[in-house]
Amino acid sequence: MQLRYNYRIYPAPGQRQALARAFGCARVVFNDGLRVRQEAHAAGLPCITDGELSKQVITKAKSAPQRAWLGEVSAVVLQQALADLNTAYRNFFNSLSGKRKGRKVAPPRFRSRKDGRQAIRFTANAWFKVLDNGKLRLPKIGDVEVRWSRDLPAEPTSITIVRDASGRYFASFVVQAGDAPLPPSESEVGIDLGLAHFAVRSDGTKVDAPRFLRNAERRLRRLRQALSRKQRGSNNRKKAVVKVAKAHARVADSRRDWLHKLSTTYVRQGRPVLPVDPDVLGLWTPRRQAAAERPVVDMFMRGNPRPGRERGEEHRGRRTGGQQRPWSAGKTSGDAGAAWRSGNPPEVCRESGVTGRNLPTPDGRGRQDGFIPGVPRC
Repeated sequence: MQLRYNYRIYPAPGQRQALARAFGCARVVFNDGLRVRQEAHAAGLPCITDGELSKQVITKAKSAPQRAWLGEVSAVVLQQALADLNTAYRNFFNSLSGKRKGRKVAPPRFRSRKDGRQAIRFTANAWFKVLDNGKLRLPKIGDVEVRWSRDLPAEPTSITIVRDASGRYFASFVVQAGDAPLPPSESEVGIDLGLAHFAVRSDGTKVDAPRFLRNAERRLRRLRQALSRKQRGSNNRKKAVVKVAKAHARVADSRRDWLHKLSTTYVRQGRPVLPVDPDVLGLWTPRRQAAAERPVVDMFMRGNPRPGRERGEEHRGRRTGGQQRPWSAGKTSGDAGAAWRSGNPPEVCRESGVTGRNLPTPDGRGRQDGFIPGVPRC
């Protein structure tokens, strides 16, 4: 089972420049590979293989004067950028053919240096290392300080360095952990999500939704007004953009922390979790945009974290099942529990533990299929 652990890192000024150079080189290789394949498709040529594409945009490009600066960063970063492009094309074609379920996937697009989120990935071939003093050694970047909130359960197989829109840096480790089940439990709990309350359990317990966004609306409004007054292209506008991004990051962090704590509390009780999967997008209608209902709906909007995915070790041995919308319409959490006891619930994980599939992608974009926050979908 693969698990992902995220930590805050604090690179030095020189290391920030090296990371910015790596972000730029990975972006250029990705865009060059996308441009080559688009031109080949427009000319009616056969699809370029992954190996031939790597030779054109990495190996041959390094020897050209226009792309000689690609040799200043680790070659693994460039190779992983092409791997992301190949994965994007593969997901697009699988979506067209029907092999990939869910919403249709759009073709890959060009990356921009103005994107708020930048990311690069190192694999085991890059020889990154966690030193004894707690620092993270990255090739051609140096030893970066890491704020360790907890220990890694195993040696990481890959690491993704992310810079968000607010200027913060994070290191995301992927480790291979065991899937030993936790002690079984005889009881179970059903969870129903709604508007009046964030969640209602089958035993009658109601969980109110914290109003993180509404509490920060005044500050966000003031920062957005200050941003609108700044001249486009000026340095003051860039500073104002960072201030707005930091304010939104503070709201997202508060929401993520609350969801992690709530999901961990449910899982550690030792009972199977039976969530009801509502039509999340259907909740967001003009009639339900009132201030009283907006905080609840905001908990399901894009950017909502997936606590069971990144902290899978908390869910080993716990049966979880997601009820689909056609079945769950009009059903209560008690009906979900009855369906589980009958042994015939639709699309319910019948195995113990979490498979580790559908981990968040390196660019942070995952499936938006109306998942239940805090409960992993097997």
